[in-house]
Amino acid sequence: MTEAAKPASDLATRAVAGVVMIVVAVAAAYFGGWPFRILVAAAAAVMTIEWADMHKVPRLWAYVAAAIMVAALLAGVEYFYPASLELPEFDADDLADNWIVFGGLAVLGLAVGVASRRVAMGWGFVYIAVPAFALLSLSWVWEVLTFWVFVVTWATDIFAYFAGRAIGGPKLAPRISPNKTWAGLIGGMIGAGLCAWLLATWFEMEWIFLWAGAPMGLVAQIGDLYESWEKRRAGIKDSGSLLPGHGGVLDRLDGLLAVSLVTTLLLMAGLWTQ
Repeated sequence: MTEAAKPASDLATRAVAGVVMIVVAVAAAYFGGWPFRILVAAAAAVMTIEWADMHKVPRLWAYVAAAIMVAALLAGVEYFYPASLELPEFDADDLADNWIVFGGLAVLGLAVGVASRRVAMGWGFVYIAVPAFALLSLSWVWEVLTFWVFVVTWATDIFAYFAGRAIGGPKLAPRISPNKTWAGLIGGMIGAGLCAWLLATWFEMEWIFLWAGAPMGLVAQIGDLYESWEKRRAGIKDSGSLLPGHGGVLDRLDGLLAVSLVTTLLLMAGLWTQ
């Protein structure tokens, strides 16, 4: 069923569920610290299980991988970026430890892949864990960075959805995601650029965040297309059914994973100082 053909009840369910998810995410990001860390770790665990189901990995290994991921994320972020530690001024070197954690998560992913005898499970572990940790490190630096990543991703989804419905036109990648159009891609990038600029202006963020919104909108949609490609290979429509009207948690956060990682890499490269 195309987006245009969806019944009003389904769109209403999608909208209500979307609002609830936004409220929960914003509240957790606002309070930061352990509430946000637990939310991110829980979402990562669910995405890991959905990924395992998508690739027909036995549930035992899905649960083992999810448990290892939660432990690694929470222990790693507290060890390198303690929740009680105030950061008066940010420097790129403050996130240098991310390289150590990223490497450690890659090793854990390799171990999970070898133990489960599934390459896909090992890759899925890294694919989810690294961006999840990147998001946690952003929250530690400054909660506004978390809001910026959220807003860019949400704006991309919303503007792409309505631009695609209103304009239609040529398909973006019909073999991967039949409903996506070039109009949706451009609309999503414009929306992300506008919302990122407004948020960055309001909070007096550095220049990179004023102008990075549109490129990050492209990053978000590439992340979405990658997950769609994985689902197409697996022969499924959604990664799960946990979220009414939205499918699985991975379906909702695929773009956020990509934006979180790329934004963190920009900070690590020294393109912004607070």
